[in-house]
Amino acid sequence: MRVLAVAHNTFREAVRDKVLYVLLFFAGAAIFGSKALGWISIGQDLKIVKDISLAAIQVFGVLIAIFVGTNLVYKEIDKRTLYTILARPMRRYEFILGKYLGLCFLLGLVTLVMTGAAAVYVVALGGGLDGAFFLAVVLTYCELVLITAFAILLSSLTSPILGALVVFSVFVLGHATEILVDLPPQFDDTTAKRILECAYYVTPNLNNFNVRAQAANSVAVSFAYVAWALVYGAAYTAMLLVLAALVFEDKDV
Repeated sequence: MRVLAVAHNTFREAVRDKVLYVLLFFAGAAIFGSKALGWISIGQDLKIVKDISLAAIQVFGVLIAIFVGTNLVYKEIDKRTLYTILARPMRRYEFILGKYLGLCFLLGLVTLVMTGAAAVYVVALGGGLDGAFFLAVVLTYCELVLITAFAILLSSLTSPILGALVVFSVFVLGHATEILVDLPPQFDDTTAKRILECAYYVTPNLNNFNVRAQAANSVAVSFAYVAWALVYGAAYTAMLLVLAALVFEDKDV
């Protein structure tokens, strides 16, 4: 109940954040403006609309997770409201978990709103939606909750600006992990190569959650693959939350 109380309060605070509505506005503009890019191609307009809509759900969902998530714990410390919360019979890991769940609820609502808008728009244009489209949304949400866990961890460690930069960098790198191991021969037997290979295994491979191409082209996505990606995301998210709880437990506040 204590965790749910913190989650509910976090959700209410995040809903009032003006940044949320600015990002939702641009997400809507990207979804409904995708038809303009569809006119460039011949007979591919619906595919482009689907692809851009899914990309908008991902990118703007990540931005919401970053800008809101990296402020969650830091804001409580900065405003000194954390002392009142921790003075009650509440453990620190419960506070972290409540903050995380509150933001996950918000992202779930935002994802549903953007998905609904995209679905209505595709149908209005005369297109159809299949299971691959909605599975792509599910995997995108799994990616968002993973990024949220990392944002919570950084919020416990550093300032919102630095945390946002680090989380966004990890997001970009997570979609390009191949460059860490696909190195030119000049890197053979060097310290730099070993460091980059370690970074490859530490950085989450966010491409595991990317099935936009299949969804846009109505190609079936294997349920076994979706299940594997969900397990991968859940394991990584749990690890990040444990780290966030441990960091916050030792934080001098």
